[in-house]
Amino acid sequence: MKKITYYLLLLSGIIGFAQTNDTEYERMVEAEMKSTSSMQNLRVNPNTQNYDITYHELRFSVDPNNTTPYINGVVKTTFIALSDMNAVTFDMATALAVSSVTMNSTSLTFNQSNYELNINLPATLSTGNSAIVEITYAGSPPQAEGGFTRSTHSGTPVIFTLSEPFGARDWWPCKQDLNDKIDSFDIYISCPDAYIGVSNGLLQSSVTLGGITTRHFKHNYPIPAYLISLNVTNYATYNIQAGLGTVDSPFFPVNNYLYPESNTVSVRNAIDVTTSIINVFEEKFGPYPYRNEQYGHVQFGWGGGMEHTTMSSMGSWGRSLIAHELGHQWFGNKVTCGTWKDIWLNEGLTEYTAGIMVEELDGPSSFVTWKNGKINNITSQTSGAVYLTDAEALSVNRIFSSRLSYDKGSMVTHMLRWVMGDANFFQALRNYLSDTNLAYGYAVTNNLKGHLEAVHGSSLSEFFNDWLYMQGYPTYTIAAQNWGAGQVKITVSQTQSHSSVSYFEMPLEIRLTSAGGVNYDVVVDNTFNNQEFIVAVPFLVNAVTFDPNKHIVSRNNVVTLGNESFELEQTISVYPNPANEELHIMMPTTIQLEKVEIYNTLGQLLATHQSVDFRIDDLSSGMHVVKITTSEGTIHKNFIKK
Repeated sequence: MKKITYYLLLLSGIIGFAQTNDTEYERMVEAEMKSTSSMQNLRVNPNTQNYDITYHELRFSVDPNNTTPYINGVVKTTFIALSDMNAVTFDMATALAVSSVTMNSTSLTFNQSNYELNINLPATLSTGNSAIVEITYAGSPPQAEGGFTRSTHSGTPVIFTLSEPFGARDWWPCKQDLNDKIDSFDIYISCPDAYIGVSNGLLQSSVTLGGITTRHFKHNYPIPAYLISLNVTNYATYNIQAGLGTVDSPFFPVNNYLYPESNTVSVRNAIDVTTSIINVFEEKFGPYPYRNEQYGHVQFGWGGGMEHTTMSSMGSWGRSLIAHELGHQWFGNKVTCGTWKDIWLNEGLTEYTAGIMVEELDGPSSFVTWKNGKINNITSQTSGAVYLTDAEALSVNRIFSSRLSYDKGSMVTHMLRWVMGDANFFQALRNYLSDTNLAYGYAVTNNLKGHLEAVHGSSLSEFFNDWLYMQGYPTYTIAAQNWGAGQVKITVSQTQSHSSVSYFEMPLEIRLTSAGGVNYDVVVDNTFNNQEFIVAVPFLVNAVTFDPNKHIVSRNNVVTLGNESFELEQTISVYPNPANEELHIMMPTTIQLEKVEIYNTLGQLLATHQSVDFRIDDLSSGMHVVKITTSEGTIHKNFIKK
């Protein structure tokens, strides 16, 4: 299994949240943050860091009819010692009472306290050796924390779980910090035969005996404890297929478990779009990561959804929600963020997959509308970074911020695509997902950055510093002017909403429009303030639009088009100024250069050139005059030699 070493920060205090907007999107964010909201004084348990879990056999017996949410469990865990061990500790709610622990049929002594199960081993387990313990327990999972919930739908009882990130301990003994993925597991769910159990992986068998149905699921991919789920009620099934359906990429099942009252034509039609979304994602990101098993949806009682591996839990059936939870199977499940500071690798990248779904299924105009909605939310406040500080990683509300982790994270992802180009961007994402050091393991931001830079061919540090680690957004002033026949001069100025960024360096798309309504889009590489560009355009410009396709997070931009006439002096510029080794002349392509002469301040001719680019190494330091003779006349410019 893949591991990295890191320590999650203490989540201190009981942090509540309000559902600020009654939308499916906000309910999704709420569901994904909900289990941490009630966790108090929670951290990586130092007592669980001396072993690596490789396998679980989970056997659960539940009855949704019980008014007290009750579970009987037998959990058999295989683990490898990372250091010499005389005892092993699991995270486990104290409300769950352990009746026995055995190893090789030998009873072991144990004790429970402070959400821990401590087991004394019969002998020292040496580093690198493995052992198997079997834990039998029963009890009522604590309802206040919401990892395990008993509820009803249309009067019928239902049990469901949502363990992200630390709720798994509420209903079974586990190691629930995020730095140890379980290599594989089997789960057996037993319940009265009026109900069926649903979990991750592929259904192996369903056996009914004495009025009790036991369903066995097997999952053969690494998975953190928080992505294992248990669901029991009188589900109706609706099964379809998905995948590109080629010889190399055959179909695989999409199995859906619905409350009977939700098993309607409209819901089934909503679910059917999953096949189209999977095709889009497989084309963009590579094969669905769990093709050998299944994908599916199971209905549960929380609003929004939760990306349980291979079987997303769903509270509603909007297309964007389906796309987001499906996108998590690549970003968040196959490759999981290594720390809460890197949560955008889960949520920002995944929310962008929902945008790609809009782009591919609805077209460019709808994608622009989608991006504009994200930009408006991001810029509703002037501060806030995508990457979390140590202090911010203590706050559940900040970790699961819809404005920063989801929306700004998704638009930063899009801006990377804009900077790199489509081919390089998607290739880098596929490389990231297939990296053997990351796939089915963990990643931090620098892992993704490295893959992006490797394909891009140059550093993205400036971009990451400005857009990911620092705060705020730019406001642009774009001044355009028709500049001779077939050219436009564009001057770009910028202010920043937050002082952490001195300048946002970005390629800018500017739309030039003729009097007849013809559009001509140009891209200028803006790297400093008051930068001037002279661009060719096939008509006289009548209107100018900044960032028409919403590639950049910005706000309150001002665009002007000057209509004054121009003089030859204005059309020609000399740069850089001051200069050290080389001097360049920028002029309209419609003007022909005849001669360049350089004079000192005494009027003495020092050099003559026939090109717009020439060296000035041999000039002395100080002020000089360049005389530029063209087909349209002669002008003089001053410059300083450093």
